[in-house]
Amino acid sequence: MATLPRPRRNTPLRFASCNLYNLNLPGRALYGRPGWTEAQYAAKIAWLAQALRGVEAEVWGFQELWHPEPLQAAFRAAGLDGDYQLLTRPGLNGQGIACAAAVHRSLAIDPVAEPALAPVWIERFPPQLQLRSGGGEDPQSPAIAVTIKGFSRPVLRLALRVAPGLPLVEVHVAHLKSKGPTEVGGEAWFRADPSAFAPHREALGSAISTVRRTAEAAALRVLLTERMKAEGRPTVVMGDLNDDRLSNTQALITGQPDLLLRADRKGGSATGLYATELMEGQRSLRDVSYTYIHQGEHGSLDHILVSQAFYDRSRQRLWRFEGLRIYNDHLNLEDPAATGTPDHGIVQACFAYDPA
Repeated sequence: MATLPRPRRNTPLRFASCNLYNLNLPGRALYGRPGWTEAQYAAKIAWLAQALRGVEAEVWGFQELWHPEPLQAAFRAAGLDGDYQLLTRPGLNGQGIACAAAVHRSLAIDPVAEPALAPVWIERFPPQLQLRSGGGEDPQSPAIAVTIKGFSRPVLRLALRVAPGLPLVEVHVAHLKSKGPTEVGGEAWFRADPSAFAPHREALGSAISTVRRTAEAAALRVLLTERMKAEGRPTVVMGDLNDDRLSNTQALITGQPDLLLRADRKGGSATGLYATELMEGQRSLRDVSYTYIHQGEHGSLDHILVSQAFYDRSRQRLWRFEGLRIYNDHLNLEDPAATGTPDHGIVQACFAYDPA
């Protein structure tokens, strides 16, 4: 049987991640509050359609989608509905938010012909994640047990047939727990003695959110290690990870691979991930990237992480890093509800086929 040709050198492969800021049908309540008006919904669809036309990507990852219909409407408005296959969670009906994806039809997703390409939404933590310890080697450390069993927002995993003759590329779209304090006022222990807990309400809620996000990051790392060892596929993780690239949760997800890759190394890490934000920083004179503004503080919460197949310094490289672009001008607008803008920037990572 003849071997299928590989793609031409410099063929682009671009990924983009966008938090949709509660993309919901109009008139539907959002977390107990009134939802978008018809005018606000129309503005959101128009803005997203413009972004879809302006940010070129073969693969899009989305977060905070309540129904599939608004995303479909945005692609129609952009004139791209025939160019992309939308992957939205089955049964998504406004009862909660989910991750979604859009894949250019040139990448030929056919889950019927190739079951390995079928997207899945992962809710439960893997059984290998055990967050219990009696204190370990430190006798002064009290025992700890974290009993969280699943992701706040299921992780979307899909595989792509990028080109004949190349391995499948596995993509994970994730949205980890936010930094916002968990509301604890309704908990039984709080109601039993509100005067004792009320002064610490925000601190306790923030700690709970941090523990949850850390557990989710660890669970994602376990999933990645299992998949990357078993399948050996080029891997991309993208989405709203709700922490910056120097955070503990980011270190958990990436596995902190060696970035320098000295000359005596044969390649990169088989299970590690490389932050495209850091890859861009290595070639830029100044780092001014941000995807979120909170109380005047600029930060990067949205990330695209890639395996060694996308890392320039690895001998296992298949795609050369072309650059990272962050579309964030809209974050400085004063009224996102009126303008239809999301509250996060769009992150785009560009690569080109160029094996080491």
